[in-house]
Amino acid sequence: MNDLNDLREPMIAICRRMNAAGLNVGSAGNLSVRIDQGFLVTPSGISYETMTPDHIVTMDFSGRYYGNYLPTSEWRFHHAILAARTDINVVLHSHALYCSILACCRLDIPPIHYMIAAAGGDVIKCSDYAPFGTPELSDLALAALGPRNACLLGNHGVIVLGKTIDGAFDLLQEVENLAHLYTVVRSIGGGAILDETQMAAVLERFKTYGKQTLDAEDMKRTERIVPPPRGGDTMG
Repeated sequence: MNDLNDLREPMIAICRRMNAAGLNVGSAGNLSVRIDQGFLVTPSGISYETMTPDHIVTMDFSGRYYGNYLPTSEWRFHHAILAARTDINVVLHSHALYCSILACCRLDIPPIHYMIAAAGGDVIKCSDYAPFGTPELSDLALAALGPRNACLLGNHGVIVLGKTIDGAFDLLQEVENLAHLYTVVRSIGGGAILDETQMAAVLERFKTYGKQTLDAEDMKRTERIVPPPRGGDTMG
């Protein structure tokens, strides 16, 4: 997008939506989006309700920022993730309640439900603890993410990745739902964990999940409906 306000305004909107949906509290959490020059990131200490496009900070991959406002104190893990994961464009961090509960227990989310595959693997890992805003936390986040698109931060919260802002938000909703589900399941005995073979089959199916494409088997099953004649048309 040539006009960076085309990104800044949706960034603010998704942060407000995150809070309105109960996926974050107050000014906690942060968001970054890749641009040609580096990335845009939310500022430090400014409420989402009062945030305006000029508050959004531009950074480059040398760690320099431009403008009149300081970037979020968590900019280091945004920088590290976007630099390492060229397959994604968005990093979204929140203190979603159930994700934070599991993070405070240092618990991974195992394949208790097949939708764990939405995060790109058969587990959502929880990192060890490091203070916010430190290089150590960036290293731990990268390790917990691996090739996946979500992780928990020990005694902290959750990070999700996406190709788009809306995609990252949708994944945050799903991961928080999985965290809620797993918290409840543990309270009644732990549940049944899907095994590697079952999850491998799910991950294979997720390669086409949500895509409006037909494979050869779908083509065989799909009826080809011939439209009726137009008004006045007759046969014979």
